Amino acid sequence: MLRAFAPAAPGQRGLQEPPSGRPGRRRTATGPWWKADARSDPWRDPYAPAGLGAPAVYPPSPEEQSGPIVVDDRGRTKVRLRDLSVRLSALVLLAVLLVGAIGGGVGWWLTRATPESPLLSPGTTLTQVDPGITREPGSVSAIAAEVMPAVVSIEVRVGEAGATGSGVVIDGDDGYIVTNNHVVSGADGVDGAEIRAVFSDGSGSDARIVGRDPASDLAVIKVEKPELVTATLGESDNVAVGDPVVAIGSPLGLAGTVTSGIVSALERPVRLAGEGSDTNAVISAVQTDAPINPGNSGGALVDATGALVGINTAIASLGGNGTSGGSIGLGFAIPIDTVRDIAEQLISTGSAVHSSLGVNARSVTDGTRDGALVLNVEPGSAAAAAGIRERDVIIEVAGDRVGSSEELVVAVDRFAPGEEITIEVVRGGESQELRATLDAA
Repeated sequence: MLRAFAPAAPGQRGLQEPPSGRPGRRRTATGPWWKADARSDPWRDPYAPAGLGAPAVYPPSPEEQSGPIVVDDRGRTKVRLRDLSVRLSALVLLAVLLVGAIGGGVGWWLTRATPESPLLSPGTTLTQVDPGITREPGSVSAIAAEVMPAVVSIEVRVGEAGATGSGVVIDGDDGYIVTNNHVVSGADGVDGAEIRAVFSDGSGSDARIVGRDPASDLAVIKVEKPELVTATLGESDNVAVGDPVVAIGSPLGLAGTVTSGIVSALERPVRLAGEGSDTNAVISAVQTDAPINPGNSGGALVDATGALVGINTAIASLGGNGTSGGSIGLGFAIPIDTVRDIAEQLISTGSAVHSSLGVNARSVTDGTRDGALVLNVEPGSAAAAAGIRERDVIIEVAGDRVGSSEELVVAVDRFAPGEEITIEVVRGGESQELRATLDAA
């Protein structure tokens, strides 16, 4: 580096001459870029001497500056309040107060200039919209409008005690109303007891008991009121799980209450024991999730056509008795075929007849098979004549499986007294088939 760029001889200034020894061509005054100060310009002439200029000049610090307006090291202008004069400070404060006073005065004037509107406006009518609502046939509202006149509230009074339930008009010409036995049984044969039916139009009529059937929890009462609206009776064979249904009655004393749901099960064996009544029944119930509460007893369960498919009679309750408590989404109704059969017998004779096998049983299981264990056999009964013994386990009636004592009662009740049926029992670990002719109960 030294050999390449050092001056050729001591005392010589500038860069070394080229290796060829020929100095570069110097600019002349006639050259296009030559100026009088070219010799002193290091960017134009490499031989020009270098030198330092004057030192940088910095503004004084804010502490060294006088007055309220100063410039900091970065060239920013600032106001120093401590250097403001008393007069200027007073002017600024006065200006702020003046602006505030003007703004407040304008706001006050505007509120005073605009009067408040009157609190009351007589004769005001709100805008009404008539969307033209249409209720299709089969809707819950249409079903309720059709069936409601045939559903009544039943009020029972015995001395100082009272109870309420529901009923359904099944013969409007003669004033026959079907309800639950446990609704009216407390007033049967009691002096001074009163039963009153209240209709959907608010009118009422005294009622008399035509007949009761504790074995099915059904009863028929009669009112002396002409031209009643009669419910249309359906058929149990037309009811399927999942069908929409509507429950109508007087739950908790609230007349004309409508709830809806579906049929959630069919042929559900349910044991009924009404509080304060002689009801002791096992029914093959229509199960529904339509909300049912105390007071719905005896009311209507109708399908999407408005046909009566059951009489509401019980609810599943956490209390366990099925007659008290509130709805938990499981209600039970007596199927319409049973209602029709029992009601016709009660209207004709005042009582109803059921088939009887003549055994007392309880539900049992061996882990693989369920049945009804015979606890005792009534002497001279159909079971005794058929050879059924105590400790036998009944597992089948007329080809239908029996898995509990409730299912045994329901299975026997399907047949009329005097009919002969086959009964399969397990005795000593072996099954055998017996034949029994049912008695009347």
